[in-house]
Amino acid sequence: MKEYQRIFVVVLDSLGIGAMPDSPEFGDEGVDTFGHILEKMGTLHIPSLERLGMLNLHPAGQMKGIDRPVGRYMRLTEASKGKDTMTGHWEMMGIRTEKPFQTFTETGFPPELIAELEKQCKKRVIGNKSASGTQIIEELGEEEINTGAMIVYTSADSVMQICGNEETFDLANLYRCCEIARKLTMKDEWKVGRVIARPYVGKKKGEFRRTSNRHDYALKPTGPTALNALKDAGYDVIGVGKINDIFCGEGITKTYHSNSSVHGMEQTIEICKKDFHGLCFVNLVDFDALWGHRRDVEGYGREIEKFDQNLGVLLEGLREDDLLILTADHGNDPTYTGTDHTREYVPFLAYSKKMKSGGRLENQDTFAVIGASVAENFGVEMPQGTIGSSILEQLR
Repeated sequence: MKEYQRIFVVVLDSLGIGAMPDSPEFGDEGVDTFGHILEKMGTLHIPSLERLGMLNLHPAGQMKGIDRPVGRYMRLTEASKGKDTMTGHWEMMGIRTEKPFQTFTETGFPPELIAELEKQCKKRVIGNKSASGTQIIEELGEEEINTGAMIVYTSADSVMQICGNEETFDLANLYRCCEIARKLTMKDEWKVGRVIARPYVGKKKGEFRRTSNRHDYALKPTGPTALNALKDAGYDVIGVGKINDIFCGEGITKTYHSNSSVHGMEQTIEICKKDFHGLCFVNLVDFDALWGHRRDVEGYGREIEKFDQNLGVLLEGLREDDLLILTADHGNDPTYTGTDHTREYVPFLAYSKKMKSGGRLENQDTFAVIGASVAENFGVEMPQGTIGSSILEQLR
């Protein structure tokens, strides 16, 4: 008999809890996303996270753990060589990545890559920097239209984005150029997680508007994951937020697009009211995209507080045979230099109304204990070649 009928895995994107031993190899000495936010802000109003044991796991600032937390908590080490969203999420579901995806936030794409892209697309590249999509269209849209150039930009994640005006570039041609970019960025030194076509309309500044004809050319996971195993066995695998994009749709049975992290939690609360049998996998990206990369400590802290408020609603709505797991995929210390992710341990907090008590668990050396535990709960074998051992016995 299955221990839990429904499992919710909620990823607080980038909420790391301190530097790993190899963090200096990634340029990340002394990083601590959650800890440094608390040190700067002193306190946060996060009663639900406190109740689950977050501050017992990682006290900081003026905040310490409580007596008798109801959650089980521990620290997870990333086994993969990376600190990006795809690597972290893939590892949760059993894939170990040995070569990290590349980010080009600080430098733009290498001249050799841009030259080859221009040659094969037969278009001059403009932009080639980290930017907001709406801002770069305002800045360069008129030049792109008037000269036939192609706007290429990146963000703080592992991504190449290409803008094209639908009236002058032509959608089919934009997609063709993105397909060329996807092939070029399969080289190890240029490998990005996604290439994204970003079409827009309008003729001059102030009138430009992105359209719904966006198309993502994402890398598929390098092998089957726990998600594939669950779907193949007939279980529901619901993705909320970026989950469907991160896994390129592999192993997902239903997906919900979120407009914000608050919206993602609201969607999760609504899903909790419905009947399903399987996994609800949630990514809450605003911690990372809006605050971590922008090095906004207060914004990040307030986002945690907003999450905590909805977490209280979700906890109240859980059924007796539900399991909730909270974790993160990497760090993004808003007090650190630069704008990149940071290589950090991540929290693991688990709660069910069935649990007899809370308390600390033994730290684990991979995020993959999450997928392995979910798979064991539903009596499903993890695919061949995956990593991770189940800790389900410790979550009863």
